[in-house]
Amino acid sequence: MSIAKLAPKRWWYIMPIIFISYSLAYLDRANFSFASAAGINTDLGITKGISSLLGALFFLGYFFFQIPGAVYAERRSVRTLIFWCLVLWGVFASLTGIVSNIPMLMAIRFALGVVEAAVMPALLIYISNWFTKAERSRANTFLILGNPVTVLWMSVVSGYLINAFGWREMFIFEGIPAVIWAFCWWVLVNDKPAQAKWLSEDEKQALQQQLAKEQEGIKAVHNYAEAFRSRNVIILCMQYFAWSIGVYGFVLWLPSILRNGMEMGMVQAGWLSAVPYLAATIAMVVVSWASDKLQNRKIFVWPLLLIGALAFIGSYLLGAHHFWGSYALLVIAGAAMYAPYGPFFAIVPEMLPRNVAGGAMALINSMGALGSFVGSWVVGYLNGATGSPSASYVFMAVALLVAVWLTLIVKPAQHAQPIKA
Repeated sequence: MSIAKLAPKRWWYIMPIIFISYSLAYLDRANFSFASAAGINTDLGITKGISSLLGALFFLGYFFFQIPGAVYAERRSVRTLIFWCLVLWGVFASLTGIVSNIPMLMAIRFALGVVEAAVMPALLIYISNWFTKAERSRANTFLILGNPVTVLWMSVVSGYLINAFGWREMFIFEGIPAVIWAFCWWVLVNDKPAQAKWLSEDEKQALQQQLAKEQEGIKAVHNYAEAFRSRNVIILCMQYFAWSIGVYGFVLWLPSILRNGMEMGMVQAGWLSAVPYLAATIAMVVVSWASDKLQNRKIFVWPLLLIGALAFIGSYLLGAHHFWGSYALLVIAGAAMYAPYGPFFAIVPEMLPRNVAGGAMALINSMGALGSFVGSWVVGYLNGATGSPSASYVFMAVALLVAVWLTLIVKPAQHAQPIKA
């Protein structure tokens, strides 16, 4: 049986589950940006410096627990790990709405990062268990679409919730769906194709044979230490660190940047914040399809990051007095930064064998979390210290230019040498 005949069944069953799970994770990390724009700082007596640190603390917890979570997912069970992560992050997200002081808020933001740390690498491992090389960029994109699509609707919903109730109720309401979904996840998910009752024996065998065949051509890597020392993994770690500075400086502070540039309410800020993510969603789908079609990853990463850098520079040059021109460039920057995710995360499983690929993806993602911490903290600090987003545009542009250069120097994957007769 051809893999193509399996594709419709796997796509329609697995991808909605993955999309919803990551979407809920992203909702509960990114809604802090709306609380920041809606008055949480005034209510809790948070200074500008502490505000930027609070926005970034999530990523510090996220950084430390990536690899342990990925190792558990790779060697034990993605299903069990994600179930408990869903329950815990939903609880912590809702608890954010009842905090009464800064230390409590700091602890919850850090804890939220800890329990969400394993989600991204675990779901990437899950995808590699179910989808072939020719499908992986698109499958990764459907996972990561949970990011911009969530911010798209969250921007609107959060604006209305804050306007109708307040930032506390927004956190409480938006944390509950993750806990409910955890039990749906537990019922619906199987770790491996062999466990799936909705596949026939022939379908299971065909898929497993294709996945095993793809592993045969990859050069052996004996353990995580060897994988983590490889040149490409180190470069990809640095690349994702720099890229994430731009992405999360943008995500966490966009509503505040918009309200700083023009007088507007939270509902209008919500709608305007949503537009870059609509553009990003379209760009991600097109880029991932083209990457799988041409079986080329790098060419769909660095040019787009370059466009994002140039858009930030353009926003800087226009200045605060040209709001709509600067906003249009921010829409382009957002779309360009998000579009390469699918091809980027397809690189590692094609470069490393299954026994270490998950850990390597976790290491790369953890460096992205560290970059997210730096980006969200520094952008928040620069905006507060200068009273303008101009300096942060330059900072994010430079980070993206570094990511472009690092992508260009990644070498093609090494393949196993054929055994001579």
